[in-house]
Amino acid sequence: MNLYTLISATIVLALSLLSLPLLNHYWFNSTLPRLLTADLILKNGIIFTSDVSLPFADSMAVQNGRILRVGNYSALQELAGDGTKILNLDGKVVVPGFIDSHVHLIPGGLQMVRVELRGVNHKDEFMRRVKEAVRNSKKGSWVLGGGWNNDLWGGEMPVASWIDDMTPHNPVWLSRIDGHMGLANSVALQLAQITNLSQDPNGGTIVKASDGGPTGLLIDAAMKLILPLIPEVSVDERREALLRASNLALTRGVTTVVDFGRYFPGASVQHSWEDFSDVYQWAVSSAKMRIRVCLFFPLETWSSLADLINKTGHALSNWVYLGGVKGYADGSLGSNSALFHEPYADEPDNYGLQVTEIESLFNMTMSSYKSGLQVAIHAIGDRANDLVLDIYKSVATSGMRDRRFRIEHAQHLAPGAAVRFGDQGIVASVQPQHLLASNAKLALGSDWPVVDINPLHDIRISMKRIPPSWDKAWIQWERISLADAVIAHTLSAAHACFLENDLGSLSPGKLADFVTLSTDSWEDFAAEGSASIEATYVSGVQAYP
Repeated sequence: MNLYTLISATIVLALSLLSLPLLNHYWFNSTLPRLLTADLILKNGIIFTSDVSLPFADSMAVQNGRILRVGNYSALQELAGDGTKILNLDGKVVVPGFIDSHVHLIPGGLQMVRVELRGVNHKDEFMRRVKEAVRNSKKGSWVLGGGWNNDLWGGEMPVASWIDDMTPHNPVWLSRIDGHMGLANSVALQLAQITNLSQDPNGGTIVKASDGGPTGLLIDAAMKLILPLIPEVSVDERREALLRASNLALTRGVTTVVDFGRYFPGASVQHSWEDFSDVYQWAVSSAKMRIRVCLFFPLETWSSLADLINKTGHALSNWVYLGGVKGYADGSLGSNSALFHEPYADEPDNYGLQVTEIESLFNMTMSSYKSGLQVAIHAIGDRANDLVLDIYKSVATSGMRDRRFRIEHAQHLAPGAAVRFGDQGIVASVQPQHLLASNAKLALGSDWPVVDINPLHDIRISMKRIPPSWDKAWIQWERISLADAVIAHTLSAAHACFLENDLGSLSPGKLADFVTLSTDSWEDFAAEGSASIEATYVSGVQAYP
């Protein structure tokens, strides 16, 4: 090596060493170009994150649909670049996008264009709406609708004779608000060959008058005598129902739902699978999804879901997740088919219906669990809840896997049952109008279209425990705080369906789904529970209005 080469090498080494501080300055000095540039920065707000590590912040940065950073604006402004949109919240409250833990999305979307009987509080109005629907229907076509609640007009159950005179040429089926009972007119009863000689199917009841003739009311599994006769809803109608329902959800601040589909007692278990292939896969492939959906399938089809998840995994995309399976233990309170330890006061021989045989329910739950599936079981009455808790306890002894068993509704509990939810780690997936299981993992949902999809209303009910039309609190010691109610509709709801790594809180790395509210005071919100939705964002993009 000559002297010239040695000197040149020395100079290169020296320059390399001197450049290290300059490189360090380039990467970390906020005045120079950076790799991290936010697409959107929210500032000057009250951001409730649902994250205990940082419950509140005034600013949040979003990049590529996910949350980049949360904190004070002074710590985020370095992320602003030429293309960054700055959203001044003007002091408004922001919360994570709401997760509705229990909906029937496509049935809800279909119901929006059928005979709407929700809120009807008089027999005459019930009949008027049916008459109007028949006038707009073709002769011989089915007239479908639902949402009626006999409690609103004093408790009298509707019967076929209410509507027979106005529907001589059209079969009619009108489901009760809970989906566990429906009213058929005489034309529909004749098509189904339901007479005074018809026997109750297992898990169902054909309601009969004192003379033995059918009244038109069918409960739970008895609905399968009518439902197969109703023409299948077309693929296009179901796709439109998804879009219609999704748009409604966004207006209420809902960005994710847990969808239990068209699976009801008496309905075909294939409906959920048809909707998966015809509607959800189509919506994903054609970029039509507007909200995120976690799908649950009929418990009877657990092996099909296990096979599918083994092939695809749980996440088909950031829009559609394969959740688990759902079964039924009993019916509903309004249909007098919820299963209780004691008989109904107005029917001393009726303890309710056990919709699924206990041995079958246990075996399917065990098989689902061993296949790695999450299980959710509908239980309304205290006896039904005890049966499901017993099943889950027995199944849990077979392994230590993170199960997150769910009980949907958990409406009426026997003494000591609430404690079992906490002890066994059972998710109580409930509506705020129902009893809240103490010490349980709580996830709030609407059960739409049984109840309106409206998380802010549900949060207020959870805080106040004052149901609609009531003046005083109902079981007021079960009231929960605003923060706990929001968490039950966000982070806890995400945890209840294994989505907490991507959803449920405004934490760095998670999907940027959030809602801006009308209020600019968390204290006022916490005191009154009153606010409205101003805007809904999904993946950092405004989806409503």
